Amino acid sequence: MPNVKSLASAALSETNGILRLSPTWVPRSFLQPGRRLKLHPADYYALGTHRGGIDERWFASTTICANENRAHDEGLSYVVAGKEKFTLADAVADLGAEMIGDHIWNTYKKWPVYSKFFDNMGPIPHHMHQNAEQAKLVGQEGKPESYYFPPQLNPTGNNFPYTFMGFEPGTTKQQAVDCLDRWNEGDNGILDLSKAYRLKPGTGWLIPPCVLHAPGSLLTYEPQWGSDVFGMYQSLVEGRAVPRSLLTKDFPVEKHNDNAYMIDALDWEANVDPNFKDNNYLEPIVCEGSEKEGFIDRWIVYGKVKGEQLFTAKELTVNPGAKCTIKDGGAYGWITVQGEGKVGKLKLQTPAMIRFGQMTDDEVFVTAKAAAEGVTFENTGTEPLVGLRYFGPNAQPKAPNVGDHKKR
Repeated sequence: MPNVKSLASAALSETNGILRLSPTWVPRSFLQPGRRLKLHPADYYALGTHRGGIDERWFASTTICANENRAHDEGLSYVVAGKEKFTLADAVADLGAEMIGDHIWNTYKKWPVYSKFFDNMGPIPHHMHQNAEQAKLVGQEGKPESYYFPPQLNPTGNNFPYTFMGFEPGTTKQQAVDCLDRWNEGDNGILDLSKAYRLKPGTGWLIPPCVLHAPGSLLTYEPQWGSDVFGMYQSLVEGRAVPRSLLTKDFPVEKHNDNAYMIDALDWEANVDPNFKDNNYLEPIVCEGSEKEGFIDRWIVYGKVKGEQLFTAKELTVNPGAKCTIKDGGAYGWITVQGEGKVGKLKLQTPAMIRFGQMTDDEVFVTAKAAAEGVTFENTGTEPLVGLRYFGPNAQPKAPNVGDHKKR
């Protein structure tokens, strides 16, 4: 679209740097929807049963999902400005630092992160996401990620609200290789080597690349790097076979039959870490505000991956009748999870049910300039206004470190 630059500039001028985004739905052919995304019950298979059920909603995304038979724009967020519509990716490409700030634009020339709601009925296979070096071998990018379990979207835990992570300390690489050798025998037994952690609404985890994890059935808010690479190491989940192609798809073709290579691709020390929970578990930490002030802003995703801050996230709660102005170190994507109100000039409202293709008033993208100058949130309803927002690399130098919640 040749006029995206002028359309985006006009929209930013009109709204003081805040863009309205429409919902971005993503199906997965190998998963069963958890039905907590607020989609109309008739719409979870809106793209056809051959595409699978919709169990993800992506936020402020400039990342294409890795689904087979996908639409050309699957996974991309759209800006809606009046009667005009264009992708957030095109707006970032055309406006650069005006959208995402000098540091991120000069370093990455794109918005390199995204977030999603992941919503499954049961657990998914024990899998890892490749690191940057591994992903580069197949022309992609690595994928560290993080989790937060919003209480508002978890009225039920569904079938298995526990997540296996890593391996038990003392596990050997040969034991793991043996599991991959048993791929076609049914359950390859890889979870026998792992440990499950009970998932608790209002908490989260930071998951580095090359660490195995089998996400359980809480609806999860997932700030992460802008990539969709993975390798699934579990051959059977809830009685359903996992194609071996989902293990090998993002490894070099010549290594697809090399099970020892697949195990060597894991960050072994991180997987068998005897202090795994201490080094990866997150609880909210108050950033600013108080009940007396009428709002509380909390860190929900924080910490570094291999010494780098790649993404962070906060949860803002504004009490009925209250208003606050929040300054942040970088651009962010925002999704409202409770209540109604305003962000700058734009309305915020949490829908009870959404039809596929319908516009909502719950999601926005805030530019780096607007975030730095301060964005005003106002609660115009009768219940708390709550929203989640995530940031890109190095946007929050004052963010806590993993484990800091124990010091409070």
